[in-house]
Amino acid sequence: MRTATTIEASADFRRTADFVLEAEKLGLDICWVAEAWGSDAVSPLGYLAARTERLLLGSGIIQVGTRSPVTIAQTAITLAHMSGGRFLLGLGASGPQVMEGLHGIPFAHPLARMRETVQIVRAAFTGEKIVFKGSHHVIPLPDGQGRPMRLSLEPVTVPVYLATLSPKMLQLTGEIADGWLGTSFVPERADAFLAHLDAGLARAGRARSDLDICQGAEINVVADENLLAEVITSRKKELAFSLGGMGSRTTNFYNRAYSRQGWQDVAAQVLERWQGGDRAGATALITDEMVLATTLIGTEDMVRARLKTWQAAGVSTVRLYPGGETLQARLDNLGRGIDLVRALKNDHGS
Repeated sequence: MRTATTIEASADFRRTADFVLEAEKLGLDICWVAEAWGSDAVSPLGYLAARTERLLLGSGIIQVGTRSPVTIAQTAITLAHMSGGRFLLGLGASGPQVMEGLHGIPFAHPLARMRETVQIVRAAFTGEKIVFKGSHHVIPLPDGQGRPMRLSLEPVTVPVYLATLSPKMLQLTGEIADGWLGTSFVPERADAFLAHLDAGLARAGRARSDLDICQGAEINVVADENLLAEVITSRKKELAFSLGGMGSRTTNFYNRAYSRQGWQDVAAQVLERWQGGDRAGATALITDEMVLATTLIGTEDMVRARLKTWQAAGVSTVRLYPGGETLQARLDNLGRGIDLVRALKNDHGS
């Protein structure tokens, strides 16, 4: 397995940049930069491209619909050149709360929009003239003054990762993407995701080895089991927010993902209480099992065992979200995670 992390450019970006630079020294393979309803992903990626030397850098994710497909392609090619070929393009559909509530862009037909965006982006990567006619995008516009054009940038090959959770979007990921940026993942119930990815892979005549399975989880290595309760409790509110607040009452992809993995009743109750304003009640419904199943929280032996389970389930890149109140604490957790993954590689002779 490779190792990765995800950062977001906060108000204290210098501290975040220091974290990334130290993570590179620790041997981290990939740093993804998030874009939700705060900072954009592109600006910090340009900064980090200039400050790092070996680390792969990815957009995790650029929200499809907030930029035209060709703008996304221009951004990807530019970052690929700036970083010396170290850029990975991560795309996601986001959700109606952000797309409609913040950007004023309809969320309808995310599947078709994603497929068309990837097709146009890859066409732009080739350096050929861009001509496309789809249900959402037509390039150039018909009956206008425009003619087919090519980008003046040198062509590049940029891996495309899709952040997806719903069955149809997972199938699309398996069909057209180079990698999957997943979350809410329980390795013992991996078929809730992998069966759909495999269906897409089969549709395109591809194998699982053609897709980088990149899964994320909080990592927090505690000295002994007596300290577990406090760490688990702090994670429960974040999980309740994902199940109850990351979307609307009718559209929450995180909630649906947990539902498909055996927590349908709990997920429904969390959503109902959170949407009703009872956040404490929603948080109280989250069980220890739900936290431990989807994270890398525990003693070193516990985390080592979980990593082996993740690897056995097919995860090829583990995205580590290190816990800790200080920069050093986060780096310590990240470093321990990287060391444990390296040990797995050595055990398997790879």
